[in-house]
Amino acid sequence: MNRTLSAVGVVLLACNFLALPLSATGGELKAGAFAMDVTPLKFPISMNGNMQDTPAKKAADPLHARCLVLDDGRTRVAFVVVDNCVIRRELMDDVKQRASKLTGIPPERMLISSTHAHSCPTVTGVFQSEPIVEYVEFLTERVAAGIKQANDNLAPARVAWGVGRDETQVFNRRWLLKEPSNETNPFGRIDKARMNPGFNNSKVSKSAGPVDPEVSFLSVQSPDGRPRAFLANYSLHYVGGTGNDLSADYFGAFAERIGQLLKADNSAKPSFVGIMSNGTSGDVNNVNFGLTMPPKFQPFEKLKVVANSVATAALAAHEKAEYRSAVSIVMRQTEIELKVRKPSADDIAAAKERLSKAGEFPYKTMLDIYARETLKLAEYPDTVKLKLQAIRIGELGIVAIPAEVFTEIGLEIKRRSPLQPTFTIALANGWNGYLPTPQQHELAGYETWRARSSYLEVGASPKIVETLLKLLNEVAAENK
Repeated sequence: MNRTLSAVGVVLLACNFLALPLSATGGELKAGAFAMDVTPLKFPISMNGNMQDTPAKKAADPLHARCLVLDDGRTRVAFVVVDNCVIRRELMDDVKQRASKLTGIPPERMLISSTHAHSCPTVTGVFQSEPIVEYVEFLTERVAAGIKQANDNLAPARVAWGVGRDETQVFNRRWLLKEPSNETNPFGRIDKARMNPGFNNSKVSKSAGPVDPEVSFLSVQSPDGRPRAFLANYSLHYVGGTGNDLSADYFGAFAERIGQLLKADNSAKPSFVGIMSNGTSGDVNNVNFGLTMPPKFQPFEKLKVVANSVATAALAAHEKAEYRSAVSIVMRQTEIELKVRKPSADDIAAAKERLSKAGEFPYKTMLDIYARETLKLAEYPDTVKLKLQAIRIGELGIVAIPAEVFTEIGLEIKRRSPLQPTFTIALANGWNGYLPTPQQHELAGYETWRARSSYLEVGASPKIVETLLKLLNEVAAENK
Protein backbone atom coordinates (compact mmCIF):
# COMPACT_ATOMS: atom_id res chain seq x y z
CA MET A 1 0.00 0.00 0.00
CA ASN A 2 2.82 2.44 0.81
CA ARG A 3 4.25 1.83 -2.65
CA THR A 4 0.90 2.84 -4.15
CA LEU A 5 0.81 6.02 -2.11
CA SER A 6 4.32 7.00 -3.12
CA ALA A 7 3.88 6.07 -6.78
CA VAL A 8 1.79 9.07 -7.65
CA GLY A 9 4.72 10.09 -9.81
CA VAL A 10 2.86 13.05 -11.20
CA VAL A 11 4.08 14.75 -14.33
CA LEU A 12 2.78 18.26 -14.09
CA LEU A 13 1.16 20.25 -16.80
CA ALA A 14 1.05 23.74 -15.36
CA CYS A 15 -1.23 26.45 -16.72
CA ASN A 16 0.02 28.63 -19.50
CA PHE A 17 -0.03 32.16 -18.11
CA LEU A 18 1.18 34.17 -21.08
CA ALA A 19 -0.42 37.48 -22.04
CA LEU A 20 -4.17 37.15 -21.71
CA PRO A 21 -6.42 37.76 -24.69
CA LEU A 22 -9.22 40.26 -24.19
CA SER A 23 -11.73 37.40 -24.06
CA ALA A 24 -10.10 35.93 -20.95
CA THR A 25 -10.33 39.06 -18.80
CA GLY A 26 -13.37 40.28 -16.93
CA GLY A 27 -14.60 42.24 -13.94
CA GLU A 28 -14.05 41.47 -10.29
CA LEU A 29 -14.74 37.83 -9.71
CA LYS A 30 -17.05 36.60 -6.97
CA ALA A 31 -17.50 33.03 -5.80
CA GLY A 32 -19.60 31.15 -3.28
CA ALA A 33 -19.58 27.50 -2.29
CA PHE A 34 -21.57 25.19 -0.07
CA ALA A 35 -21.76 21.45 0.59
CA MET A 36 -25.38 20.49 1.27
CA ASP A 37 -25.87 17.24 3.17
CA VAL A 38 -28.19 14.93 1.17
CA THR A 39 -27.85 11.82 3.34
CA PRO A 40 -31.27 10.14 3.57
CA LEU A 41 -33.11 10.43 6.86
CA LYS A 42 -34.87 7.07 6.67
CA PHE A 43 -33.48 3.55 6.29
CA PRO A 44 -33.41 1.00 4.78
CA ILE A 45 -33.25 2.59 1.34
CA SER A 46 -32.67 1.26 -2.17
CA MET A 47 -29.07 1.52 -3.41
CA ASN A 48 -28.51 1.10 -7.14
CA GLY A 49 -25.47 0.50 -9.33
CA ASN A 50 -25.74 -3.29 -9.59
CA MET A 51 -27.90 -5.83 -11.37
CA GLN A 52 -29.68 -6.59 -8.10
CA ASP A 53 -31.14 -3.90 -5.87
CA THR A 54 -29.37 -3.56 -2.53
CA PRO A 55 -31.12 -2.22 0.59
CA ALA A 56 -28.75 0.01 2.55
CA LYS A 57 -29.35 0.08 6.30
CA LYS A 58 -27.02 2.98 7.13
CA ALA A 59 -24.61 5.54 5.71
CA ALA A 60 -20.93 4.98 6.37
CA ASP A 61 -20.19 8.61 5.53
CA PRO A 62 -22.35 11.61 4.62
CA LEU A 63 -23.55 12.29 1.09
CA HIS A 64 -23.46 15.82 -0.29
CA ALA A 65 -24.46 18.07 -3.14
CA ARG A 66 -21.32 20.17 -3.52
CA CYS A 67 -22.18 23.56 -5.01
CA LEU A 68 -20.05 26.32 -6.51
CA VAL A 69 -21.35 29.64 -7.89
CA LEU A 70 -19.13 31.98 -9.91
CA ASP A 71 -19.89 35.53 -11.07
CA ASP A 72 -17.66 37.74 -13.25
CA GLY A 73 -19.95 40.77 -12.95
CA ARG A 74 -21.90 39.92 -16.10
CA THR A 75 -22.45 36.16 -16.03
CA ARG A 76 -23.31 34.01 -13.05
CA VAL A 77 -23.01 30.21 -13.26
CA ALA A 78 -23.54 27.34 -10.86
CA PHE A 79 -21.74 23.98 -10.70
CA VAL A 80 -23.18 21.15 -8.62
CA VAL A 81 -21.81 17.63 -8.11
CA VAL A 82 -24.19 15.28 -6.29
CA ASP A 83 -23.20 12.10 -4.50
CA ASN A 84 -25.41 9.76 -6.50
CA CYS A 85 -25.05 7.04 -9.11
CA VAL A 86 -27.30 8.35 -11.90
CA ILE A 87 -29.81 11.20 -11.91
CA ARG A 88 -32.37 11.54 -14.68
CA ARG A 89 -32.82 14.82 -16.52
CA GLU A 90 -36.31 15.51 -15.15
CA LEU A 91 -35.02 15.64 -11.58
CA MET A 92 -32.15 17.92 -12.52
CA ASP A 93 -34.45 20.22 -14.50
CA ASP A 94 -36.74 20.43 -11.46
CA VAL A 95 -33.77 21.37 -9.26
CA LYS A 96 -32.73 24.09 -11.69
CA GLN A 97 -36.19 25.62 -11.83
CA ARG A 98 -36.44 25.71 -8.04
CA ALA A 99 -32.91 27.06 -7.64
CA SER A 100 -33.49 29.70 -10.29
CA LYS A 101 -36.48 31.04 -8.38
CA LEU A 102 -34.34 31.19 -5.22
CA THR A 103 -31.25 32.78 -6.81
CA GLY A 104 -32.13 34.39 -10.12
CA ILE A 105 -29.52 32.25 -11.90
CA PRO A 106 -31.03 31.12 -15.23
CA PRO A 107 -31.46 27.32 -15.45
CA GLU A 108 -29.28 27.30 -18.59
CA ARG A 109 -26.42 28.68 -16.49
CA MET A 110 -26.45 25.69 -14.13
CA LEU A 111 -24.45 22.48 -14.54
CA ILE A 112 -25.55 19.64 -12.26
CA SER A 113 -23.85 16.24 -12.37
CA SER A 114 -23.72 13.04 -10.35
CA THR A 115 -20.54 11.34 -9.16
CA HIS A 116 -21.63 7.86 -10.25
CA ALA A 117 -20.79 6.34 -6.87
CA HIS A 118 -22.47 2.90 -6.80
CA SER A 119 -23.29 3.30 -3.11
CA CYS A 120 -25.99 5.98 -3.10
CA PRO A 121 -29.81 5.99 -2.96
CA THR A 122 -31.78 5.16 -6.10
CA VAL A 123 -33.37 8.16 -7.80
CA THR A 124 -33.40 6.78 -11.36
CA GLY A 125 -34.70 3.41 -12.48
CA VAL A 126 -31.99 1.10 -13.80
CA PHE A 127 -31.85 -2.68 -13.87
CA GLN A 128 -33.76 -3.90 -10.79
CA SER A 129 -33.61 -0.74 -8.70
CA GLU A 130 -36.42 1.79 -8.85
CA PRO A 131 -36.61 5.34 -7.43
CA ILE A 132 -37.63 6.01 -3.85
CA VAL A 133 -40.23 8.75 -4.34
CA GLU A 134 -39.76 10.29 -0.90
CA TYR A 135 -36.00 10.54 -1.34
CA VAL A 136 -36.35 12.00 -4.85
CA GLU A 137 -38.31 14.93 -3.41
CA PHE A 138 -35.89 15.26 -0.50
CA LEU A 139 -32.89 15.32 -2.85
CA THR A 140 -34.52 17.81 -5.21
CA GLU A 141 -35.29 20.22 -2.40
CA ARG A 142 -31.88 19.89 -0.77
CA VAL A 143 -29.87 20.41 -3.95
CA ALA A 144 -31.85 23.53 -4.82
CA ALA A 145 -31.28 24.81 -1.27
CA GLY A 146 -27.56 24.07 -1.62
CA ILE A 147 -27.32 26.21 -4.76
CA LYS A 148 -29.10 29.02 -2.92
CA GLN A 149 -26.66 28.81 -0.01
CA ALA A 150 -23.66 28.86 -2.35
CA ASN A 151 -25.18 31.90 -4.08
CA ASP A 152 -25.72 33.57 -0.70
CA ASN A 153 -22.02 32.98 0.06
CA LEU A 154 -20.84 34.99 -2.96
CA ALA A 155 -17.83 37.14 -2.06
CA PRO A 156 -14.77 38.54 -3.87
CA ALA A 157 -12.51 35.72 -5.02
CA ARG A 158 -9.66 34.72 -7.24
CA VAL A 159 -9.23 31.55 -9.30
CA ALA A 160 -6.52 29.38 -10.79
CA TRP A 161 -6.63 26.23 -12.84
CA GLY A 162 -4.27 23.54 -13.96
CA VAL A 163 -3.72 19.88 -14.75
CA GLY A 164 -1.81 17.22 -12.84
CA ARG A 165 -1.36 13.55 -13.68
CA ASP A 166 -1.95 10.37 -11.73
CA GLU A 167 -1.43 7.30 -13.88
CA THR A 168 -1.57 4.88 -10.95
CA GLN A 169 -5.33 4.79 -10.43
CA VAL A 170 -6.99 4.40 -13.86
CA PHE A 171 -7.23 1.21 -15.96
CA ASN A 172 -9.36 0.47 -18.99
CA ARG A 173 -11.76 -2.25 -17.89
CA ARG A 174 -12.67 -3.49 -21.40
CA TRP A 175 -10.33 -6.18 -22.70
CA LEU A 176 -10.09 -7.65 -26.19
CA LEU A 177 -10.76 -11.37 -26.55
CA LYS A 178 -7.97 -13.27 -28.30
CA GLU A 179 -10.47 -15.21 -30.37
CA PRO A 180 -14.26 -15.32 -30.68
CA SER A 181 -15.93 -16.62 -27.55
CA ASN A 182 -18.27 -19.58 -27.47
CA GLU A 183 -20.39 -17.62 -25.00
CA THR A 184 -23.14 -15.34 -26.29
CA ASN A 185 -24.28 -12.13 -24.63
CA PRO A 186 -27.90 -11.69 -23.42
CA PHE A 187 -28.92 -10.91 -27.00
CA GLY A 188 -27.48 -14.08 -28.50
CA ARG A 189 -24.52 -12.34 -30.16
CA ILE A 190 -20.77 -12.76 -29.74
CA ASP A 191 -18.77 -10.06 -27.94
CA LYS A 192 -15.26 -9.17 -29.07
CA ALA A 193 -14.52 -7.32 -25.82
CA ARG A 194 -15.19 -8.21 -22.21
CA MET A 195 -15.66 -5.92 -19.23
CA ASN A 196 -13.78 -6.83 -16.04
CA PRO A 197 -12.40 -10.12 -17.41
CA GLY A 198 -10.83 -11.17 -14.12
CA PHE A 199 -7.18 -11.77 -13.25
CA ASN A 200 -5.09 -14.34 -15.12
CA ASN A 201 -7.67 -14.64 -17.88
CA SER A 202 -5.91 -16.40 -20.74
CA LYS A 203 -8.74 -15.57 -23.14
CA VAL A 204 -8.03 -11.83 -23.28
CA SER A 205 -5.06 -10.00 -24.79
CA LYS A 206 -5.04 -6.28 -23.97
CA SER A 207 -7.21 -3.34 -23.01
CA ALA A 208 -9.65 -2.24 -25.68
CA GLY A 209 -9.12 1.48 -25.12
CA PRO A 210 -7.01 4.20 -23.48
CA VAL A 211 -7.15 5.90 -20.10
CA ASP A 212 -6.90 9.58 -19.20
CA PRO A 213 -4.60 10.13 -16.20
CA GLU A 214 -5.10 13.91 -16.05
CA VAL A 215 -6.41 15.51 -12.85
CA SER A 216 -7.90 18.82 -13.97
CA PHE A 217 -8.95 21.44 -11.46
CA LEU A 218 -10.37 24.90 -10.84
CA SER A 219 -9.26 26.33 -7.50
CA VAL A 220 -11.03 29.20 -5.74
CA GLN A 221 -9.52 31.38 -3.01
CA SER A 222 -10.47 34.49 -1.13
CA PRO A 223 -8.45 37.61 -2.13
CA ASP A 224 -6.11 37.01 0.84
CA GLY A 225 -5.37 33.43 -0.26
CA ARG A 226 -7.73 31.41 1.94
CA PRO A 227 -8.95 28.22 0.14
CA ARG A 228 -12.66 28.49 -0.64
CA ALA A 229 -13.40 25.69 -3.13
CA PHE A 230 -11.59 23.19 -5.33
CA LEU A 231 -13.43 21.65 -8.31
CA ALA A 232 -11.50 18.66 -9.69
CA ASN A 233 -12.11 16.20 -12.52
CA TYR A 234 -10.69 12.70 -12.98
CA SER A 235 -11.74 9.96 -15.41
CA LEU A 236 -12.33 7.16 -12.91
CA HIS A 237 -15.66 5.32 -12.78
CA TYR A 238 -15.68 4.83 -8.99
CA VAL A 239 -13.71 2.70 -6.50
CA GLY A 240 -16.17 0.67 -4.42
CA GLY A 241 -15.42 -1.54 -1.46
CA THR A 242 -18.25 -0.03 0.58
CA GLY A 243 -20.31 -3.18 1.13
CA ASN A 244 -24.00 -2.55 1.73
CA ASP A 245 -23.52 0.88 3.29
CA LEU A 246 -24.24 4.18 1.63
CA SER A 247 -21.05 6.07 0.85
CA ALA A 248 -19.77 8.97 -1.24
CA ASP A 249 -16.94 6.64 -2.36
CA TYR A 250 -13.60 8.20 -3.30
CA PHE A 251 -15.36 11.37 -4.48
CA GLY A 252 -16.22 12.27 -0.89
CA ALA A 253 -12.83 11.14 0.40
CA PHE A 254 -11.10 13.33 -2.18
CA ALA A 255 -13.17 16.35 -1.14
CA GLU A 256 -11.97 15.89 2.44
CA ARG A 257 -8.37 15.10 1.54
CA ILE A 258 -7.81 18.03 -0.81
CA GLY A 259 -9.00 20.37 1.93
CA GLN A 260 -6.43 18.87 4.30
CA LEU A 261 -3.63 19.18 1.75
CA LEU A 262 -4.55 22.79 1.01
CA LYS A 263 -4.64 23.45 4.78
CA ALA A 264 -8.17 24.82 4.52
CA ASP A 265 -9.50 26.24 7.77
CA ASN A 266 -12.99 24.78 8.16
CA SER A 267 -13.53 26.64 11.42
CA ALA A 268 -13.98 29.73 9.26
CA LYS A 269 -17.33 30.48 7.66
CA PRO A 270 -18.22 29.71 4.97
CA SER A 271 -16.35 26.42 5.03
CA PHE A 272 -14.07 25.17 2.29
CA VAL A 273 -15.76 22.89 -0.27
CA GLY A 274 -13.82 20.21 -2.12
CA ILE A 275 -15.49 18.76 -5.21
CA MET A 276 -14.55 15.81 -7.41
CA SER A 277 -16.50 15.44 -10.67
CA ASN A 278 -16.53 12.34 -12.85
CA GLY A 279 -14.72 12.67 -16.15
CA THR A 280 -14.87 10.42 -19.20
CA SER A 281 -14.71 7.09 -17.39
CA GLY A 282 -17.37 4.93 -19.04
CA ASP A 283 -14.80 2.23 -19.80
CA VAL A 284 -12.33 2.86 -16.96
CA ASN A 285 -12.14 1.67 -13.37
CA ASN A 286 -9.59 1.22 -10.60
CA VAL A 287 -8.83 -2.48 -11.15
CA ASN A 288 -5.66 -3.46 -13.00
CA PHE A 289 -6.48 -6.80 -14.60
CA GLY A 290 -2.95 -6.93 -15.96
CA LEU A 291 -1.74 -7.97 -12.52
CA THR A 292 -1.30 -11.62 -11.58
CA MET A 293 -2.96 -11.09 -8.22
CA PRO A 294 -4.83 -8.00 -6.94
CA PRO A 295 -3.73 -6.29 -3.73
CA LYS A 296 -6.05 -6.79 -0.77
CA PHE A 297 -7.81 -3.91 0.98
CA GLN A 298 -10.09 -3.59 3.96
CA PRO A 299 -13.55 -2.05 3.38
CA PHE A 300 -13.23 1.70 2.62
CA GLU A 301 -9.42 1.46 2.63
CA LYS A 302 -8.88 1.47 -1.13
CA LEU A 303 -11.09 4.48 -1.83
CA LYS A 304 -9.05 6.48 0.69
CA VAL A 305 -5.80 5.37 -0.97
CA VAL A 306 -7.15 6.48 -4.35
CA ALA A 307 -8.42 9.79 -2.96
CA ASN A 308 -5.05 10.56 -1.40
CA SER A 309 -3.18 9.64 -4.57
CA VAL A 310 -5.34 11.82 -6.84
CA ALA A 311 -5.45 14.71 -4.35
CA THR A 312 -1.67 14.63 -4.06
CA ALA A 313 -1.38 14.85 -7.85
CA ALA A 314 -3.78 17.78 -7.91
CA LEU A 315 -1.88 19.56 -5.15
CA ALA A 316 1.42 19.22 -7.01
CA ALA A 317 -0.08 20.90 -10.08
CA HIS A 318 -1.79 23.49 -7.89
CA GLU A 319 1.57 24.65 -6.56
CA LYS A 320 2.45 25.79 -10.10
CA ALA A 321 -0.81 27.68 -10.65
CA GLU A 322 -1.23 31.45 -10.62
CA TYR A 323 -4.38 33.12 -9.30
CA ARG A 324 -6.41 35.84 -11.01
CA SER A 325 -9.15 38.02 -9.64
CA ALA A 326 -10.42 39.15 -13.05
CA VAL A 327 -11.54 36.50 -15.54
CA SER A 328 -14.51 36.37 -17.85
CA ILE A 329 -17.09 33.60 -17.79
CA VAL A 330 -19.03 32.48 -20.87
CA MET A 331 -21.49 29.59 -20.96
CA ARG A 332 -23.47 28.08 -23.82
CA GLN A 333 -26.12 25.38 -23.82
CA THR A 334 -27.84 23.53 -26.63
CA GLU A 335 -29.83 20.35 -27.22
CA ILE A 336 -29.12 17.52 -29.61
CA GLU A 337 -31.72 14.95 -30.68
CA LEU A 338 -30.53 11.37 -31.01
CA LYS A 339 -32.20 8.11 -31.95
CA VAL A 340 -32.97 5.40 -29.41
CA ARG A 341 -31.92 1.80 -30.12
CA LYS A 342 -35.36 0.40 -29.42
CA PRO A 343 -36.20 -3.30 -29.44
CA SER A 344 -38.09 -4.78 -32.37
CA ALA A 345 -41.54 -6.36 -32.14
CA ASP A 346 -39.86 -9.78 -32.14
CA ASP A 347 -37.51 -8.69 -29.32
CA ILE A 348 -40.47 -7.55 -27.25
CA ALA A 349 -42.43 -10.75 -27.85
CA ALA A 350 -39.42 -12.89 -26.90
CA ALA A 351 -38.85 -10.84 -23.73
CA LYS A 352 -42.47 -11.22 -22.67
CA GLU A 353 -42.32 -14.94 -23.29
CA ARG A 354 -39.15 -15.30 -21.25
CA LEU A 355 -40.44 -13.31 -18.28
CA SER A 356 -43.68 -15.28 -18.25
CA LYS A 357 -41.57 -18.27 -17.24
CA ALA A 358 -39.00 -16.46 -15.11
CA GLY A 359 -40.74 -16.66 -11.77
CA GLU A 360 -41.02 -13.90 -9.21
CA PHE A 361 -39.25 -10.56 -9.36
CA PRO A 362 -36.41 -9.77 -8.71
CA TYR A 363 -34.84 -11.87 -11.43
CA LYS A 364 -31.64 -13.83 -10.96
CA THR A 365 -30.28 -14.46 -14.46
CA MET A 366 -28.83 -11.96 -16.91
CA LEU A 367 -31.20 -13.21 -19.60
CA ASP A 368 -34.21 -12.39 -17.43
CA ILE A 369 -32.81 -9.06 -16.29
CA TYR A 370 -32.17 -7.95 -19.87
CA ALA A 371 -35.58 -9.21 -20.96
CA ARG A 372 -37.06 -6.83 -18.40
CA GLU A 373 -34.83 -4.04 -19.69
CA THR A 374 -36.10 -4.75 -23.20
CA LEU A 375 -39.67 -4.16 -22.07
CA LYS A 376 -38.68 -1.01 -20.19
CA LEU A 377 -36.84 0.34 -23.23
CA ALA A 378 -39.81 -0.44 -25.47
CA GLU A 379 -41.67 2.33 -23.61
CA TYR A 380 -39.03 4.93 -24.56
CA PRO A 381 -39.64 7.45 -27.35
CA ASP A 382 -37.96 6.93 -30.72
CA THR A 383 -35.66 9.89 -30.07
CA VAL A 384 -34.36 11.71 -27.00
CA LYS A 385 -32.92 15.18 -26.49
CA LEU A 386 -29.63 15.58 -24.67
CA LYS A 387 -28.57 18.82 -23.02
CA LEU A 388 -24.97 19.79 -23.84
CA GLN A 389 -23.00 22.66 -22.31
CA ALA A 390 -19.67 24.44 -22.78
CA ILE A 391 -18.19 26.90 -20.29
CA ARG A 392 -15.14 29.14 -20.50
CA ILE A 393 -13.53 30.55 -17.35
CA GLY A 394 -10.58 32.61 -18.55
CA GLU A 395 -8.81 30.15 -20.88
CA LEU A 396 -10.18 27.10 -19.08
CA GLY A 397 -12.77 25.06 -20.99
CA ILE A 398 -15.37 22.77 -19.44
CA VAL A 399 -17.98 20.70 -21.28
CA ALA A 400 -20.88 18.68 -19.91
CA ILE A 401 -22.32 15.44 -21.32
CA PRO A 402 -25.30 13.52 -19.81
CA ALA A 403 -23.77 10.06 -20.20
CA GLU A 404 -21.09 7.65 -19.05
CA VAL A 405 -18.58 8.75 -21.65
CA PHE A 406 -15.82 6.50 -22.98
CA THR A 407 -12.35 7.90 -22.33
CA GLU A 408 -11.27 8.22 -25.98
CA ILE A 409 -14.17 10.65 -26.52
CA GLY A 410 -12.92 12.90 -23.73
CA LEU A 411 -9.37 12.72 -25.09
CA GLU A 412 -10.61 13.81 -28.52
CA ILE A 413 -12.43 16.79 -27.03
CA LYS A 414 -9.29 17.80 -25.12
CA ARG A 415 -7.15 17.46 -28.23
CA ARG A 416 -9.44 19.47 -30.52
CA SER A 417 -10.65 22.12 -28.07
CA PRO A 418 -9.65 25.75 -28.75
CA LEU A 419 -9.32 26.21 -24.99
CA GLN A 420 -6.42 24.72 -23.09
CA PRO A 421 -6.89 23.04 -20.78
CA THR A 422 -10.35 21.57 -21.31
CA PHE A 423 -12.07 18.81 -19.38
CA THR A 424 -15.42 17.01 -19.53
CA ILE A 425 -17.87 16.60 -16.68
CA ALA A 426 -19.86 13.46 -17.44
CA LEU A 427 -23.25 12.36 -16.08
CA ALA A 428 -24.23 16.04 -16.24
CA ASN A 429 -27.73 17.48 -16.65
CA GLY A 430 -29.24 14.02 -17.00
CA TRP A 431 -28.31 10.43 -17.72
CA ASN A 432 -28.57 8.72 -21.09
CA GLY A 433 -26.56 5.61 -20.32
CA TYR A 434 -23.17 4.69 -21.73
CA LEU A 435 -21.61 6.62 -24.60
CA PRO A 436 -19.23 4.33 -26.53
CA THR A 437 -17.67 5.25 -29.87
CA PRO A 438 -19.00 3.52 -33.01
CA GLN A 439 -15.81 1.44 -33.04
CA GLN A 440 -16.43 0.27 -29.47
CA HIS A 441 -19.98 -0.62 -30.45
CA GLU A 442 -18.50 -2.98 -33.04
CA LEU A 443 -16.55 -4.74 -30.29
CA ALA A 444 -19.78 -5.06 -28.28
CA GLY A 445 -19.49 -5.98 -24.59
CA TYR A 446 -21.55 -4.98 -21.55
CA GLU A 447 -21.42 -1.22 -22.07
CA THR A 448 -23.07 -1.62 -25.49
CA TRP A 449 -25.82 -4.08 -24.55
CA ARG A 450 -29.19 -2.50 -25.27
CA ALA A 451 -30.90 -1.48 -22.02
CA ARG A 452 -31.75 1.64 -20.08
CA SER A 453 -28.03 1.70 -19.30
CA SER A 454 -27.08 1.84 -23.01
CA TYR A 455 -29.58 2.93 -25.63
CA LEU A 456 -28.32 5.86 -27.68
CA GLU A 457 -27.79 5.35 -31.41
CA VAL A 458 -24.46 3.84 -32.46
CA GLY A 459 -23.38 7.11 -34.08
CA ALA A 460 -24.17 9.26 -31.04
CA SER A 461 -20.64 10.12 -29.92
CA PRO A 462 -19.41 11.83 -33.14
CA LYS A 463 -22.54 14.01 -33.17
CA ILE A 464 -22.04 14.97 -29.53
CA VAL A 465 -18.35 15.76 -30.02
CA GLU A 466 -18.95 17.99 -33.03
CA THR A 467 -21.73 19.86 -31.23
CA LEU A 468 -19.53 20.46 -28.18
CA LEU A 469 -16.60 21.65 -30.29
CA LYS A 470 -18.92 24.16 -31.96
CA LEU A 471 -19.96 25.41 -28.51
CA LEU A 472 -16.35 25.55 -27.35
CA ASN A 473 -15.39 27.64 -30.35
CA GLU A 474 -18.28 30.00 -29.61
CA VAL A 475 -17.34 30.55 -25.97
CA ALA A 476 -13.65 30.84 -26.88
CA ALA A 477 -14.39 33.57 -29.44
CA GLU A 478 -16.71 35.68 -27.31
CA ASN A 479 -15.15 38.83 -25.85
CA LYS A 480 -16.20 40.28 -22.54
